[in-house]
Amino acid sequence: MSIENAPAQDPSTDAVRDIADVAAVEVITSAAVHLMSAAAVKCGLAEDADAQGHLDLDEARKLINALAALVTASAPDIGNQHARSLRDGLRSLQLAFREASVYPDAPGDGPGEKFTGAVS
Repeated sequence: MSIENAPAQDPSTDAVRDIADVAAVEVITSAAVHLMSAAAVKCGLAEDADAQGHLDLDEARKLINALAALVTASAPDIGNQHARSLRDGLRSLQLAFREASVYPDAPGDGPGEKFTGAVS
């Protein structure tokens, strides 16, 4: 078969092959970092001068809830080394959310606290 007659390589085949080489812990931590970054921006923690312009606590709550669920559910599987840093980042976001809130949630009712317990 000549190169002209060879079937075109499906890009999704390359993507599947690439993702097959990635360890689960890397996929989980990558997803967690994306959630953390988005939540930080929505909590007004972005470094740019417009940080407060990105403040959206409703969106931040959703992201922090998803992050808390991911971190809590995956912690036994990803090991203490990875889980500890993710839990620290999550806790920082929960505290930043509380600080940014005009009317802070009651202890245990903040974002992600149904998964992590009350954060203070």
